[in-house]
Amino acid sequence: MATLSKISNPVAAGSSSTGFNNTRSSTSQRCFILDFNSKSPFKSSRFSLSANRASSFPFLVKCSQSTGNGSPVKRTTLHELYEKEGQSPWYDNLCRPVTDLLPYIANGVRGVTSNPAIFQKAISSSDAYNDQFRELIKSGKDIESAYWELVIKDIQDACKLFEPIYDQTDGADGYVSVEVSPRLADDTKGTVEAGKWLHRVVNRPNVYIKIPATAPCIPSIKETIANGISVNVTLIFSLSRYEAVIDAYLDGLEASGLDDLSRVTSVASFFVSRVDSLIDKLLEKIGTPEALDLRGKAAVAQATLAYQLYQKKFSGPRWEVLVKKGAKKQRVLWASTSVKNPSYPDTLYVDPLIGPDTVSTMPDQALEAFIDHGTVSRTIDRNVSEAEGIYSALEKLGIDWNQVGSQLEVEGVESFKKSFDSLLDTLQEKANSLNLVNL
Repeated sequence: MATLSKISNPVAAGSSSTGFNNTRSSTSQRCFILDFNSKSPFKSSRFSLSANRASSFPFLVKCSQSTGNGSPVKRTTLHELYEKEGQSPWYDNLCRPVTDLLPYIANGVRGVTSNPAIFQKAISSSDAYNDQFRELIKSGKDIESAYWELVIKDIQDACKLFEPIYDQTDGADGYVSVEVSPRLADDTKGTVEAGKWLHRVVNRPNVYIKIPATAPCIPSIKETIANGISVNVTLIFSLSRYEAVIDAYLDGLEASGLDDLSRVTSVASFFVSRVDSLIDKLLEKIGTPEALDLRGKAAVAQATLAYQLYQKKFSGPRWEVLVKKGAKKQRVLWASTSVKNPSYPDTLYVDPLIGPDTVSTMPDQALEAFIDHGTVSRTIDRNVSEAEGIYSALEKLGIDWNQVGSQLEVEGVESFKKSFDSLLDTLQEKANSLNLVNL
């Protein structure tokens, strides 16, 4: 059951959205809050959010331009996270209709990440893409080309929703990420060309082109940045690879030849929970009390040290030269923040990694948990010596951090390739079921 009430001007409370036409106006907005905790029955045909989204939040907001007075939007821990601690909460999911993102924006979400697995789930499980897909195939598009058209439309529409945040923060936030084909993870030049193409066809200032941090793609990152294209570097699992990613960003800025670097930005997606998933298995094989006591501690410890590396690399003479040209730090982004082991606290990969100039991208599970009972406090550098001790203790037990990173990278790339190939198969089947011919 839900009740409906009106509010005005949610921008001040963190919504940042002023409507789909992205016009700037002093006109206030009329918003409708559906309170799903209420016992009063209410049905509204105007509220078009899907049922599975509606169940994700205790309240949801849909806004439209209007005049009038009302109460402020209810604030969440996501607003506090950004305003008090300088960490940007992003949502790790995207599907149609993209208007499903509106309540997330109202609740404090400031960006969106996507990947092949997310689109595989979205497109294969929904009829929302059928009309566009049918027209694409009828117009002569092959299956893979049609896939990219579907993805590009979602990314463009999401970018429009987040563009007010991008504008209000002068390009510091409000990004939507789209990944190059996972088939290119070992193709340096192909990745660069794919990045250029995606950047050109999406044609939105707040799009991030996602490039994996594989060894062949480190030069791709440099070249893409040098071409003035903003990048989300994904699938980072080790400190050594993270340092290579930072250097690629700095090299790219220096090679760009641009006098104004302020619009070339980047995030480095450092994966968290998957590290514990693998290292916990290794510790259980070792089986000693010391080893078993370290379960569930590796990922946060390594991420804590990654933040120390971030602070070190984005300081000093080399960085100051770039700052004079308007360069912005490549923020570290915590990815894979959902808990894989149900015995662990459900905010394990969010609460301990809060710090300024960082991003935490959360799927539904982590986002809902943090909104409900997350703690907003700077924690990322609270226990650095403890993190160093855990990191060293794992090494002494025979854990090879670089080997762990390499294995997780291979698994991540293969997982995305599998999702990508599976989706293309699904689209071929859909074309067949819709009596379309694959030209």
